[in-house]
Amino acid sequence: MSSERRTLDSALAGSTLTGSQPSSIDYRPVAVMPDVRVVKIGGQSIMDRGRAALFPILDEIIEARRKGIQVVLLTGGGTRARHIYTIASELEMPTGVVATLGKYIPMQNARMLQMLLAKHGGLFILPDDFEKLPLYLQLGCIPVMSGMPPFGYWEKREEGSRIPPHRTDAGVFLSCEFLGARRAIYIKDEDGLYTNDPKKDPTATHIPRITSKELVERNLDDLVVERVVVEYLPRARWCKELQVVNGLKPGQVLAALEGKDVGTIISA
Repeated sequence: MSSERRTLDSALAGSTLTGSQPSSIDYRPVAVMPDVRVVKIGGQSIMDRGRAALFPILDEIIEARRKGIQVVLLTGGGTRARHIYTIASELEMPTGVVATLGKYIPMQNARMLQMLLAKHGGLFILPDDFEKLPLYLQLGCIPVMSGMPPFGYWEKREEGSRIPPHRTDAGVFLSCEFLGARRAIYIKDEDGLYTNDPKKDPTATHIPRITSKELVERNLDDLVVERVVVEYLPRARWCKELQVVNGLKPGQVLAALEGKDVGTIISA
């Protein structure tokens, strides 16, 4: 057997990994599951509306799964989450406490959603179950989890507010970015982004496609997704688009799951 030693060239060779690192390192994270559709079902816009709004959406998700489209569902909190945010803020709770309290409502929604999808492979999961997603999806399951990111007590405070800046929209985006999916899908009760809140302003016009930079520059009073998500989008490695679709319009959810550009597309 030859005693010749082989050396692999690496910027990390000989480094202790405790000091400053060479600037030449090319950071290329792995896209863990790039083909998965990461989808949020809105709390106030969908879940709070009950059976009439939710059941047709679930039918389209089930149809997509039958077509072989892998779907991970995340839930919003809705009116009940806003209620606890209001009470906790009035009692001057720290932002981390408010975030911790707020996580329980979308978790309740996720558990209800899992039960509705149980006979179709609906499976409630926690963030620690992310590593099991490949197995769950190969088995034909539809994993369901809370959209609230697990920052909890360590959530940072946003200037001028105690409301946690990272709520369920942010959790969907961060999940999408981790998994390596190109597009995060948000199911709401509107056709996407408008120049103003269409529920209050009948003259508001629909915006079918816009970049995050253009959206920030417009400084709209009303956004259909959390502002922090729009701010993060240009820095994302994998998730380069947010898609907002109207779950109350038949066929929109299935079209989005099939990769069609319905609703509004916000790009990096």
